[in-house]
Amino acid sequence: MAPPVRCCVPGERLCSLEEGAAGSGTYTRHGYVCAALAGCLAKTSEDGALPVVSVVRDAESQLLPDVGAIVTCKVCSINSRFAKVHILYIGSTPLKSAFRGTIRREDIRATEKDKVEVYKSFRPGDIVLAKVISLGDMQSNYLLSTAENELGVVVAHSEAGAQMVPISWCEMQCPRTHSKELRKVARVQPEFLQT
Repeated sequence: MAPPVRCCVPGERLCSLEEGAAGSGTYTRHGYVCAALAGCLAKTSEDGALPVVSVVRDAESQLLPDVGAIVTCKVCSINSRFAKVHILYIGSTPLKSAFRGTIRREDIRATEKDKVEVYKSFRPGDIVLAKVISLGDMQSNYLLSTAENELGVVVAHSEAGAQMVPISWCEMQCPRTHSKELRKVARVQPEFLQT
């Protein structure tokens, strides 16, 4: 008979770090592995090594953003301190349901962080490439960074509704009106371009 499936909620302690290592859908705090999301507990162990403890939602949506993953997201709202986004892709894999993420002002650029202004970097509706830097807080927000040349806005529409063309690392231009708008532009790598 299969062992009963254990369900868990965000913040729940799953085991100590002596009993298992943190896998996807978990984080470590005060010597314990804790659930980062609601789902079912999964343990995988390789010969003699500590079992890796993960939390999975269901068989179809096991893919979760991990620290270091490159994600594609859409900007939902901005304020003076951060941009709120929905994570749509991990690498080139579409997600079944969007995860919420936050790009803080200090994580937008690698240099002159104190001079960065969110509204000069992103606008609602922009499609952004970002890197996951932390699994975030209790509101299940992933913390994201665009502080690399390859990360930032990849698709943006002008006020006239046309898809803008990047003309520098900080500007995009509308092909219809030729007006320029400020953005934190990504230097797009060929493998991230969707054909």
